[in-house]
Amino acid sequence: MITKSTSRSEDAEERSAGFVVYRDGSEGRRYLLLRHREGGHWAFPKGRIESGERPEEAARRELQEETGIAAPAEHDGRLGESQYVFHRDGRAVSKRVVYFLAEAPRENVTLSAEHSASVWLGLHEASERLTFGEARRILDEADARLTGERPSEVTK
Repeated sequence: MITKSTSRSEDAEERSAGFVVYRDGSEGRRYLLLRHREGGHWAFPKGRIESGERPEEAARRELQEETGIAAPAEHDGRLGESQYVFHRDGRAVSKRVVYFLAEAPRENVTLSAEHSASVWLGLHEASERLTFGEARRILDEADARLTGERPSEVTK
């Protein structure tokens, strides 16, 4: 049985929220990916939901903290959710991340100390750069919502 602990180092379950951020421009639609300093994996802006915080609030806070982007043009409702397990200090941690979709008002990104790089990429390039399959599935859902089509096989 997985239990929730108040100590971060003892967590067996975590809830996070984030955004799939995009921009439409002369180069077409591009998606924002961040490279985490610790581990080097590429992912979307996201972070832990704090006590008393709604997922939407956490996603907005994390986006601003991690990229400096405030007030994105949000699409209605949740985009999707991913679940995965990772290990921290020798313990398995079950993580659930709720994602939302938003258009960035600008391309400039101011990275937090948590990240070492950012990049705006088209769908195919972003899919190839993302480290984890769950993130590729979420990207596919985002693109399908934006184009009004069913998720493609591009990211599978």
